[in-house]
Amino acid sequence: MPDTLLSSVIVVAIMLLIGFPVHEFSHALAAYRLGDSTAKHLGRLTLNPIAHFDPLGGIILAATVLSGTGFAIGWAKPTPFNPNNLQGGRTGEAIVAAAGPLSNLVMATAAALPLRYIIGHPSLGSDIPMIVVQVLFLFVLINVALMIFNLFPIPPLDGSKVLFALLPPRVAWQWRPILEQYGFLLLIVVFFLPPGGSIGGRVILPVIDGIFGLLVGV
Repeated sequence: MPDTLLSSVIVVAIMLLIGFPVHEFSHALAAYRLGDSTAKHLGRLTLNPIAHFDPLGGIILAATVLSGTGFAIGWAKPTPFNPNNLQGGRTGEAIVAAAGPLSNLVMATAAALPLRYIIGHPSLGSDIPMIVVQVLFLFVLINVALMIFNLFPIPPLDGSKVLFALLPPRVAWQWRPILEQYGFLLLIVVFFLPPGGSIGGRVILPVIDGIFGLLVGV
């Protein structure tokens, strides 16, 4: 198996076993700390990957990463929580929503530190297998991409809940049902149309590249 394919397989496994569970656990922990035990009672306040695994999201992650196109998307089971139980009202809901993407930034930063050191010390190249560099590279890139994508303010993405918390209550009350009803359609229009040149892609790709370059120093 070529190193590039093997590194992609390893990264998919790491995301399913660590990346997605940490993301969903972060949602559950934030909700629990803010007074809602829904996720805990349903067995989601855990890092056990089985509790968070979504078959379709896992398959799509594997397919997109292994395709070698540089595009990756996937998801775990959404973490349930009751906004009515949260301290801080809409602000509490925004904190719970933002906890997942922020965990992706933490994971990306943790993997970027050794990658940044390796890139800054070329003499280490002969001592560190290339597959290690490739895995770190992909892990950082995927986590940055998931963070930015999830913060996009379209339901059911986490960024929509942050947006609703920032909007005036009346505006949020008027627009939230509409956006949640047509959220998936909006996502398709924004990120997949037209193919290869979507509006969403043109917006977030430079941001992903910028954050990735900042983290790894390239």
